[in-house]
Amino acid sequence: MSKRTFAVGDIQGCLDPLKRLLDHVKFDPSKDQLWCVGDLVNRGPDSLGALTFLYDMRKSLKVVLGNHDLHLLAMASGHSPKKDKDLTKIIESENSEKLLKWLSKRPLFYRDKERKLAMCHAGIPPMWDVKKAEALSDEVEAVLQSPKADKFYKHMYGNEPHIWEDSLSGMERIRCIVNYFTRMRFIGPHGELDLNEKGNVIKQDNDLQPWFHYQIANKKYQLLFGHWAALGGVFDHPNVTGLDTGCVWGGPMTLMHIESGQRYLCALDDKKVTHV
Repeated sequence: MSKRTFAVGDIQGCLDPLKRLLDHVKFDPSKDQLWCVGDLVNRGPDSLGALTFLYDMRKSLKVVLGNHDLHLLAMASGHSPKKDKDLTKIIESENSEKLLKWLSKRPLFYRDKERKLAMCHAGIPPMWDVKKAEALSDEVEAVLQSPKADKFYKHMYGNEPHIWEDSLSGMERIRCIVNYFTRMRFIGPHGELDLNEKGNVIKQDNDLQPWFHYQIANKKYQLLFGHWAALGGVFDHPNVTGLDTGCVWGGPMTLMHIESGQRYLCALDDKKVTHV
């Protein structure tokens, strides 16, 4: 069997449907590759089990960080204003050190230059092309691997700055990059972030649109993203593919075979896998 590549939407601790999907397609970690669009943990029934499962097959994964993954890392650093019980199980587990160290080394953005594929959790704002997105992701990754990580987690939470400027510096710059990559849904005509609106695309006016409705500078790339369960993975845009179909909210988890575009769906409490 030739090597295959699959991409999965937000897992958020929903281990059982992930396993059923991978079993259904006969995923072979020695040959196949799985891309994860972030939010591996939180709100689902088994975040520790999901993170452990993915860590054990880490050589077959490409993973980008989502906002819930960063929330876990901030909790572990003692800087989260909210303490989630499901994430506490990870932090208090005997394998927490290796799991959190591995997670903290994941990027915010990944691209496959040869196949013209890219991936991030929430999206890319229109003022960044893939080259810039990769460079900004590298900036954040460098901070997370340095003694500055603790300072960042302390200052991570917040909605400002709400618009990108190249002149931004320090933790404000890093927080702004992280917010675009992991929390963005709607933006204004100049790239202004609106981090309060979480609905679907139909409700918006001309001054506030989904990030992918604006002219974006990555037309040569297909961008995979998650984060926005309200979209249901269905919208009309040729260059972006949404994979979060809200498994943790009662919807299915989506696994997509990248080479063919075939999608496989499985809900949290349903043992049946369907095709789209």
